[in-house]
Amino acid sequence: MLNGHEYVACKAKAKKIEFTKEGNCFTYTPDAAGLARVADTLSEQQTIGRLSQLCERWIYSTCLLFALDLEEQRRSEFRYQYSVYQIEYSRNLQFQMGGQMEQVFQSLIDRTRAPLDLDQLKTIFGGKKRPCRRKLQDGKYGVTVETPTYDLTVFKVHYGRLTLKIYTKGERALRIEVIVHNTKELACGRSLPNFGKIVQLLKGMLERFLNTLHYMDVCFIADDTLEKLPTASRVGKTRVGGVDFNRPRMRAVAHAVIALATSPKGFTASQLAQRVVALSGHRPLSHYEARHAAYDLKKLRGKKLVEKIGSSHRYQPTRPGLRALTALLVLRDKVIKPLLAGSCQLKRGPKPSSATPIDQHYHRLQVGMQDLFAELGIAA
Repeated sequence: MLNGHEYVACKAKAKKIEFTKEGNCFTYTPDAAGLARVADTLSEQQTIGRLSQLCERWIYSTCLLFALDLEEQRRSEFRYQYSVYQIEYSRNLQFQMGGQMEQVFQSLIDRTRAPLDLDQLKTIFGGKKRPCRRKLQDGKYGVTVETPTYDLTVFKVHYGRLTLKIYTKGERALRIEVIVHNTKELACGRSLPNFGKIVQLLKGMLERFLNTLHYMDVCFIADDTLEKLPTASRVGKTRVGGVDFNRPRMRAVAHAVIALATSPKGFTASQLAQRVVALSGHRPLSHYEARHAAYDLKKLRGKKLVEKIGSSHRYQPTRPGLRALTALLVLRDKVIKPLLAGSCQLKRGPKPSSATPIDQHYHRLQVGMQDLFAELGIAA
């Protein structure tokens, strides 16, 4: 097992790039671009030769030497082949203030946790060194558990043997990480000569994960979207129906597409159907199958909300499509429904002493909606 952070640290020292490092995290550097260029050299072609030399030096001169001496190894011409089994690719975002990082990260979690259908969010509290409960007779602690000095919040999404993760690292660093538990999942070959290709694939997954979270966090609806969605469209030479978000089935499909948006390899119609059934919880959608999902995907493709990945049978939401789907569902579930429910009759009595900013916004909007309904002649 090799640590790329140590490699980057050694190369950065050789190039006289200043940095501060805590564990396997670079917490500060005045030359971030220079440090990034050093890190990129780890996926170059010549790195494969260095890794191969390292493995051979360790195996043939240390491990295999117990069975065969160097002369016997040379005569036998026995050689090992090397492969990459598990690999992690990470990127650190550094903030000038820890409070700013916490605000950005928690806001991102609040706005994307429900659409992504995350089951749990783990938060660890603790000091730098937390001793065990019992001591040894000589006065030393038997076990020492180290946890971060600051609260650690882990935002994690699993897709089979792939894991996408965001978590705080120290006071001012936010780490985004892609973990491949078995490189067979990538279907690009796991032998050592494919090391550079594997790293590039992980880099693409990480960037797509970040972009997807950004599109969901900052969603957008074009002016003519609501008018064009219900109209028919074409996919190739096939005419398909429009997208009606007033139907529970279409809303469930939109929720499922957003929940699968972070999938590094896209999703199939079968996976979409399974997610629709899991998210809906309604008996009418319990018989929703892959053929229904394929038809609904074709309607979303006609509106450029979803696209096919190459010539495969896998799909992914487009950038404007993901923004539009997220915004439409947020407007319906978080704006229109609460306002209509709360504007029929304003609550009387004292205001709660611990109202959140969102509660205050809802109250102001509900008061304004009463006046708007009266002007438009809509009875509560």
